[in-house]
Amino acid sequence: MVFGGSAWGHSCDLSLLRGCGDRRPWWVGGSRPQAVKCHTMEERSNLMNMMKLSIKVLIQSALSLGRTLDSDFPPLQQFFVVMEHCLKHGLKAKKSFIGQNKSFFGPLELVEKLCPEASDIATSVKNLPELKTAVGRGRAWLYLALMQKKLADYLKVLLDHKHLLSEFYDPDALIMEEEGAVIVGLLVGLNVLDANLCLKGEDLDSQVGVIDFSLYLKDIQNSDDSKQDAGITAVLDQKHYVEELNRHLSCTVGDLQSKIDCLEKTNSKLQEELAAATDRIGSLQEEQQQLKHQNELIRERSEKSVEVTIQDTKIELDTYKQSRQGLDEMYSDVWKQLKEEKKIRMELEKELELQIGMKTEMEIAMKLLEKDTHEKQDTLVALRQQLEEVKAINLQMFHKSQNSESSLQQKKETISSFEGKTNQMMSTMKQMEERLQHAEQARQVAEGKNNKMKQEFGGRIETLQQQLSQLDNQCSILEKELKSEKEQRQTLQRELHQEKDTTSLLKTELQQMEGLKKELRKLQDEKQQLEKVCEEQEQALQEMGLHLSQSKLKMEDIKEVNKALKGHTWLKDDEATHCKQCEKDFSISRRKHHCRNCGDIFCNTCSSNELALPSYPKPVRVCDACHTLLLQRCSSTAS
Repeated sequence: MVFGGSAWGHSCDLSLLRGCGDRRPWWVGGSRPQAVKCHTMEERSNLMNMMKLSIKVLIQSALSLGRTLDSDFPPLQQFFVVMEHCLKHGLKAKKSFIGQNKSFFGPLELVEKLCPEASDIATSVKNLPELKTAVGRGRAWLYLALMQKKLADYLKVLLDHKHLLSEFYDPDALIMEEEGAVIVGLLVGLNVLDANLCLKGEDLDSQVGVIDFSLYLKDIQNSDDSKQDAGITAVLDQKHYVEELNRHLSCTVGDLQSKIDCLEKTNSKLQEELAAATDRIGSLQEEQQQLKHQNELIRERSEKSVEVTIQDTKIELDTYKQSRQGLDEMYSDVWKQLKEEKKIRMELEKELELQIGMKTEMEIAMKLLEKDTHEKQDTLVALRQQLEEVKAINLQMFHKSQNSESSLQQKKETISSFEGKTNQMMSTMKQMEERLQHAEQARQVAEGKNNKMKQEFGGRIETLQQQLSQLDNQCSILEKELKSEKEQRQTLQRELHQEKDTTSLLKTELQQMEGLKKELRKLQDEKQQLEKVCEEQEQALQEMGLHLSQSKLKMEDIKEVNKALKGHTWLKDDEATHCKQCEKDFSISRRKHHCRNCGDIFCNTCSSNELALPSYPKPVRVCDACHTLLLQRCSSTAS
């Protein structure tokens, strides 16, 4: 199979495109570089004309046959042959082990890097197992780009990056000059056609690219009428209008998708922040548990310290008991001394019985004894007064025991007073010993005289003995009272120790309560901070919900606008009798003009504006309403 028609008849090679004007050699009439430049210019102009003819014939034949093209359609095959020649013009030869090789698939591979949308074409071309050469891959790439209706867009991307094409083409190549931009503009018209090309089963590697000029010879008999041309133009206008609507809809859908992506990103960020907040709350709860554990440890330590203080107080009590035992031993020694004195008194009484002999000496002895009795009575009175004072002090100590700290001081004072009184008792005992010594001296003097006075003063001695027995009874009563006072004093001291223990325990409990209050305050502050963080997060979620609702409303508005745009149709000339905007009737002077955006018919004054639309390569006529609407959209997208 010969790609692009038969090799015989009306066929030509690339050498025929170089013109037939001047056949002189390069050394006649000028220098060699100028001749080469002239040849390249002629080749470019010839290829340009062939491209125009091939595109024109392809569009006319396709519109007459229904605009669906197959791979066996001859004008389409000739278009690919001319396109291949245009891409090969000025192509640099790459050196390899086999030899020099020229392939136009190298520049086409750059489209994948510059335009990500072309990655599907590149992958599908590479995955075809039937293609083994770079020429076959380049032809398959052109097939797929035409089926996607993006051949002009991809070549325009290549022309925008001519610094990359300089590696593959010479500076005088067709693609590198202005003719390349013109070809891209011509290829835009092919977007009207629908191509259904099958790459499987075709041998694209071995096909020969030969141009068949028989398709481009004009036949007057087969020329179309003006009515058909008018119908074709109307169909093309309608096609451009539909493509314009599709472009608008695709742009709006792309914007909505970008907005939806932004909202999804913001939602994901908010979800991450919520997860971080929940993690923070969990960490705070763990810290709270750790604080509770620390509080329990502190309580255990405080209890241990309380036990230690209790042991210390017990030790102090033991020491105090030991000191009290020493004092009791001192008192016992004093009482022993008193008993010994009593024994001495008994011995003195026995000796007095022997010494009652002499009257005069007995009278003196009686006076002395009376004086001693008076003195003893005085001492008894003083002892009773001391007992009353001790009772009053005990009552005061009992009342003052209610206030722990003051009672301790008063009790200390009472203890000091008792010690003073004991000292006084010791001094009295010393005085009694001195008196006893004096009495012994008097007894020695009166021993001789007592024998004489015994008979005379027997009755008096009996009375004196009775008085002495009474005095002994009073002493025993006083001893019992002293014992009871000692017991009361011990009970008071025990109560004082208990009160000290209770006060120490209360102080420790107060300290623990203060520490617990501080910890409670800290926990309450942390709780307030957590509540604030939760409130802020709830506010952020509410704001995000508002944003989402607003975006949904905007989506619905845009959908309604799209529905309204889809409702527009291309109005026929016969259906319109007056201008849609000014409502003036059409006539010979006031002609009809279509708006390329909305499809309605207006007069010249109401549709004098022109704007560049995506489906048209040049600015086209637009009505005033569409002009303002499109300008507003452009300004909103720019902002």
